[in-house]
Amino acid sequence: MFANPSEDDLRSLLKSVKTIAVVGLSPKEDRPSYHVAAGLQKLGFRIVPVHPTADTILGEKVYASLRDIPFAIDVADVFRDPAHIAPIIDDAIAIKAPHLWLQEGVVNEAEALRAQAAGMQVVMDRCIWRDAVALLV
Repeated sequence: MFANPSEDDLRSLLKSVKTIAVVGLSPKEDRPSYHVAAGLQKLGFRIVPVHPTADTILGEKVYASLRDIPFAIDVADVFRDPAHIAPIIDDAIAIKAPHLWLQEGVVNEAEALRAQAAGMQVVMDRCIWRDAVALLV
């Protein structure tokens, strides 16, 4: 059975993170993914947008997938339908992402457990920006 890290572990994770790839980051300013990523930028995190068709979002170059990012990331933060995250987990495993964050509403226990089994620290059904504000600010 999946369990999220403790609050102390979440605080430690967020203190160690610098680069967050946001999978499913929308270029539309009214979308939750955009607001969360913009909020994370204001807190000092580097945002790496992952979107199949956009060129730039929030002033950052966009990559079509996690595998296309040519540098290491600290967290793969996922804003995608839970039924369709298996390929994202495959990509996160392939790039050896140390952390996987499935945003609030993204619940897929089987995929979360698969990511954990591959060595990732996994957070599921929580908002990374909300947690960063609550635990770091």
